Amino acid sequence: MNRALEKWLTMGFFAILLLGSTTASEDDDQVSVYTIAGGDSGFPAPYSHYPRGGGYVYMSFIFDTLVWKNETGYVPALAESWEVEGDDTYVFKLRDGITWNDGVEFTADDVVFTVEYAKEHPYVWASTTMVERAEKVDDLTVKMFLIEPYAPFIDEVGGTLPILPKHVYEGVDDPESFQDEAALTGTGPYTLVDYDKVQETYRFVARDDYYGGSPRVRELRIVKVSPEMASAALAQGDVDAVSIPLDMIEPLEDQGFSMLTSSANGWAYKLMINHKKEPMSEKRFRQALAYAIDRERLVEIVGRGRGLVGNQGAVPPYNSWYNPDVEGYQHSPDKARELLDDMGYNGEAIVLLTKGGSVEYDRIAELIKEDLEEVGINVDLRSMDSKTVDTKVEDWDFDLAVSGHGGAIGDPNFLSKMNSGWQFNSDRYFEDLELNDLLSEQVTETDKDDRREIIDRIQVLYAEDVPAIVLFYTESAYAHDGQVNLYYTMDGVANGIPIPLNKLIFVGQDGR
Repeated sequence: MNRALEKWLTMGFFAILLLGSTTASEDDDQVSVYTIAGGDSGFPAPYSHYPRGGGYVYMSFIFDTLVWKNETGYVPALAESWEVEGDDTYVFKLRDGITWNDGVEFTADDVVFTVEYAKEHPYVWASTTMVERAEKVDDLTVKMFLIEPYAPFIDEVGGTLPILPKHVYEGVDDPESFQDEAALTGTGPYTLVDYDKVQETYRFVARDDYYGGSPRVRELRIVKVSPEMASAALAQGDVDAVSIPLDMIEPLEDQGFSMLTSSANGWAYKLMINHKKEPMSEKRFRQALAYAIDRERLVEIVGRGRGLVGNQGAVPPYNSWYNPDVEGYQHSPDKARELLDDMGYNGEAIVLLTKGGSVEYDRIAELIKEDLEEVGINVDLRSMDSKTVDTKVEDWDFDLAVSGHGGAIGDPNFLSKMNSGWQFNSDRYFEDLELNDLLSEQVTETDKDDRREIIDRIQVLYAEDVPAIVLFYTESAYAHDGQVNLYYTMDGVANGIPIPLNKLIFVGQDGR
């Protein structure tokens, strides 16, 4: 943390915390401090948080979008209403009386600025390249003219792009490195008062002038808890909410804790494949991998029988866009050996990376190693910390890597991000021209039936090419003490984050 920000946080923390504690005592329904088990997800400004769900969620406590979602659907955020003119122009009517947390008034100028700024400085969670121009109609109205129709616009832009303060960011040329006090100027319900990168902790304090109402939870704390200690931390009162292993559901329920489970959360374990490097660049080798890995065994052993075998078409069976008529790659060592023999594979060693410190990742990697060696693929298993694995995958410095991410819910454009996006967890597979042409075509098709035909074909092609292997969709479990009503956001926070920490919960909207 730079010294200027550290000084600001240290000076401001006690005053703000005192204010929050005093306010909480005036209302018995308020929660003075709510502690969540988490960890470091980077500095919580839009361009400097880590490109994973936790990083976005923490950032969203400070920054707002035009539209948001709760448990059941879209709700107003900075925009009190929105409408579509034709099929390529969106009109947003902004709320009146909103201020940034530095006291400056929020206006349409900030929205127009953000859209244009994101073109010059791409934001990892939301692209604005489909917007031809954003136009200020008046201080509280913005029109966005798209280059062409874009079916998932509200989901991916309106509900995901954090709006920036023009008066702060217009002079910032390198937003990734911008980690001063001003970088945390948002319209959201909380302000950051402490971030300790070493200890992996955060403290957020409520804004009493938040336009959505003074937050019920006065202070949010994020603390580092290892997976092995998650249940004990909850039981001992060290945290109020924590993601837990599935085998701890019943024991914690017996202790009176509330439980939140979901098998349709869009999260999957995935085997990343370096398809740019031999022998992984050979489609037959990737198909052999798919036949060799016993994904049902992964569900039974790692998922403890909870979860679903991955669909190699990349759309989960619980998603309404799922196409069941794709190659399933049912476990068959014989087919795997046949493909390997056909391509003349000589048994050269393949390096398999996994994320050390996670029981699930380690066990998945061990089981995959067993399956691959059974069909004659020698595996060199290497365990590294999560960030190192992600970096190696992003840099193409790997053969195979056990990874995982959410987002396979909601609008099917997640297929584009997973296959053709530039993020580290994207397959970045461009060899199949038909596949990539269809991925581009589907976002402009606003007729649902026609779009479904395209999405069905995409799943067939993806399954045939095997750019990566969807291992299994998890069932997740979150245990909490019941002080607030946690819930899973419809189709995930923003554009598909399966974490039940929607900021509206802590404000008190649906969280009482």
